[in-house]
Order: sequence, then structure tokens, then C-alpha cells
Amino acid sequence: MTTLKESQTIQTARSLRNLYFLRASFSIIWVILVSLLAKNNPGIATFLFIIYPAWDAAATFLDIKANPPATSKTPQYINATISIITTIAVILALQKGIPGAFIVFGVWAILSGLIQLILGVHRRKQLGGQWPMIVSGGQSVLAGAAFINMAHAPNAGITTLAGYAAFGAFYFILAALRLSKTIKAAQVVA
Repeated sequence: MTTLKESQTIQTARSLRNLYFLRASFSIIWVILVSLLAKNNPGIATFLFIIYPAWDAAATFLDIKANPPATSKTPQYINATISIITTIAVILALQKGIPGAFIVFGVWAILSGLIQLILGVHRRKQLGGQWPMIVSGGQSVLAGAAFINMAHAPNAGITTLAGYAAFGAFYFILAALRLSKTIKAAQVVA
């Protein structure tokens, strides 16, 4: 018979696994759209620049929903707030040009990376196998600093961000696969 804790762990792991696959799918589609359409169409590039942090806010609310009621969701609420503010800041920055949007995007990548790192370390205790999220959070911090540094580079454009999103998709897939192992292990114990 499964205990409540084991049942909660399985449910949380399943919900997060599904969310991670969804986030990976979004990032892959975003990278494809950036690669195929953004370079030649400023309107699409602007939309894609804005939608990325907006999607992160929506995905963070799905992450909040995936966790058990007793779990602290403060980091996710902070991340959702940062992503909403970032979406608005990117809209405003794009009116002045790409460099400002890159700086905003960089600051967001640093802050959201730190939160992802913290959540990965915290979730590792309950779910195990969070190393892809921990590595991804650390890499996001470094990428954010790079975005800020290259904001005024002549070739800086949304296509520069495609690698960031592609690595994010890769780490979400790894984390989802790792959670599948957690689910199987918890079911065996149950």
C-alpha cells in the first residue's frame, strides 16, 4: 500500500515531468521559429522576444500547480513575478532597440537561473535527479551575464538567444527523463 508521501512524490514527479516535456516542446518550437522566421521578419522577432519570458511566467504557474499544497511556492511566485516584469520590460526596451532588450533578457536569465538552481537543490531532496535543473540554472546565470555583455555587439539579435533556448529544452528533457526514473522507483517501493 502506498503511503501518502509516496503517492504525493509520484504525483508531483508526474506533473513536473509532463511540464518539463511541455517546456522543452515550447523551447524547440521557439528555436525553430527564430531560426526560420525571425531574421527576415522584425515583427515575428519582436513577438518571439516577448513571448519567451511570458511563457516562462505561464509555465511557472503550472509548476506551482504541480507541487503539493504543503510545499513552499515562494521561489515560483518570485520567478513568475520576475517573468511578468521581464515581459513588460522587454516590450518597453524593444521600443528603444535590441541592446536594451538584451540587457533585460540577460538580467532575467540571471534571476530565473538562480531561482531554478535553488528549486533544483530543494527538489533534489524530495524527488532526486534534479541535476539537469541545477546545471541549467547555473548555465542560465552565465548566459544572462553573456547577454548583458554582448548587448551592444553589432550582430546581437534574437537568433543569438536560440542557443540559450535550445540548451533549456535539452535540460528540460533530461530532467523529465530523470523524473521518469523517480516515478518508477517510487512505484516499486509502493
